[in-house]
Amino acid sequence: MLNRSQLSDLSIFLLIVQHRSFRKAADHLDVTVSALSHRMKSLEERLGVRLLNRTSRSVAPTAAGEALAEKIAAGLDLINSGLEELQAQSEGVVGSVRVNVLRDAVPLLLSPALPIFAQRYPNIELEIAVDDHFVDVTGEGFDAGLRYSGTIPEDMIAMPLTSPLQWIAVGSPDYFARHGRPVVPEDLNRHRCIRIRTGRGQIYHWEFERGEDRRQIEVPGSIISGATDLAVGAAINGAGLAYCLERLVRPHLQAGRLEIALPEWSSVGPPLSIYYSSRRQLPFGISALIQTIRESERLA
Repeated sequence: MLNRSQLSDLSIFLLIVQHRSFRKAADHLDVTVSALSHRMKSLEERLGVRLLNRTSRSVAPTAAGEALAEKIAAGLDLINSGLEELQAQSEGVVGSVRVNVLRDAVPLLLSPALPIFAQRYPNIELEIAVDDHFVDVTGEGFDAGLRYSGTIPEDMIAMPLTSPLQWIAVGSPDYFARHGRPVVPEDLNRHRCIRIRTGRGQIYHWEFERGEDRRQIEVPGSIISGATDLAVGAAINGAGLAYCLERLVRPHLQAGRLEIALPEWSSVGPPLSIYYSSRRQLPFGISALIQTIRESERLA
């Protein structure tokens, strides 16, 4: 069983990983850098494994350190959520939090989790803004944002809520009957594709992988959409091929409304993560939302 000092060391280790800096963690705790360095060396010696790679200018977790940090973060979230929930219930807390989320995150994460959240935390007002454009969540007054990990600013603390996500090209059986099927990604140049405009205003090039073979295709198409639900609906109705998350269209694939255009080709992208400013204390409502989404993901 861990004692109080060991738990404290693990919390300090997590803070260093989140800040990627001994200096920032030391400033946060109001202690010296040398004191933190000594405690981390003692922790590594006690565990018998290197947790941090240090240079004169940076610090980053090793693979073992990254895995440990994720488990510590999840454990602390669970503990904090439980303690704060008890406090909220005893005090009748009424809170308000605002979150800015990608459109794709709504059906994937929020729709399944919100009924649980509303029942469990009736005194928390949760405002959700759905916006695919890049938003300065802190500057715009949001408590947190929800985006793909690769697009989150480095000065934010990000917590993955999903595993890495698979992207595929899909079309309707009717479309394939009329236009045939692509065999390799380059064949998409002869098909009608529903192109994607990202929240940053760029036309997205479709990405595919098969083993070590990676390809990026600038597909043709007269329909351009910034909304996945519109693109998927158009694909179901035979307007062309759409590129989207496999999880979003799984029900349509199972029902036969859509089929995978290139079964041997897909792309694995970063997970969806919730993120918030490292300079702010995480509000209870956001902590509660994170825990609820994670519970919902485990049940999915």
